[in-house]
Amino acid sequence: MLKIENLVAGYNNVPILKSLNISTNSGDITVVIGPNGAGKSTLLKTISGLIPTSSGSIRFNGDDISKMPPDEIVKLGIIHVPEGRMIFNRLTVSENLLMGAFQQSSTNKKKEDFDRVLHLFPILSQRLGQLGGTLSGGEQQMLAIGRGLMSSPKLLMLDEPSLGIAPIIVEQIFNLIDEIKKTGVSILMVEQNASKALKAADFGYVLELGNLQTSGSSISLLNDKDIKKYYLGL
Repeated sequence: MLKIENLVAGYNNVPILKSLNISTNSGDITVVIGPNGAGKSTLLKTISGLIPTSSGSIRFNGDDISKMPPDEIVKLGIIHVPEGRMIFNRLTVSENLLMGAFQQSSTNKKKEDFDRVLHLFPILSQRLGQLGGTLSGGEQQMLAIGRGLMSSPKLLMLDEPSLGIAPIIVEQIFNLIDEIKKTGVSILMVEQNASKALKAADFGYVLELGNLQTSGSSISLLNDKDIKKYYLGL
């Protein structure tokens, strides 16, 4: 589905990602873990077109998207839920969700997606008239993911979905991510909670200072002694 080859990208001509090679399979959850400064968020922003590529290619379903603008990438079905949620605090929950469908012209499709999101996140159905900024951290994260789903993604990219959320809510978020996978949406997730992320994923990549350190099935990474020592705290 997504194939990244020899990707170099960064800020102000300073490369953060260095000849990176990553791919995802349709219907899978793929996770990227690594320490702060590894380039995980930069990777998602580059795929989204928010950061230009210096060299290498990003292919989505066979098409090279490495030079496409962000709005064209969204139209292809790649949706980015950024770190920090970035919801519209002064809009209601309902308005936030509908913002995710701004490119959707069919009223029926909007309603269908709206109902599907509320089925996945029933707590949001109780908050539709409430301002986004008044929600709890966990509810804001659900709203951010729900807004992303309103764009009918083929690939949903999640940046740190558990960041700043109470442990009991983190469990709910990961259960919901699994439910989203069951609907056929492929997921590429960046996550600092390496143990939780690998347990949820099918395949994982480990980045360090913009370089790919290792990769493998989630089971193999969970059982790798170096991964346990340096990333899982075991």
